[in-house]
Amino acid sequence: MGKKYMGKVAELGCSLCQVIGYGPTPAEVHHLREGVGMAQRNSDFLTIPLCPEHHRGASGVHGDRSALKNARQDEMSLLAWTIEALNG
Repeated sequence: MGKKYMGKVAELGCSLCQVIGYGPTPAEVHHLREGVGMAQRNSDFLTIPLCPEHHRGASGVHGDRSALKNARQDEMSLLAWTIEALNG
């Protein structure tokens, strides 16, 4: 069930791109870091869609996180966006 769910999450397109007005862009799945240790991974159901730049890029969630800060977003707000988008 987790892989199927994550596939639906990725199909939404980058949540941050959409929140800041870029529209849907191809996305990969990011597991939220909230509440887990450095070497741990959250549940597959606690995932958000992010484009490669917002996921792994210098300003992304695995970089300096400035894209999130500039958009006044955090992982939890993007999780809420994801859940709303999935439940239309």
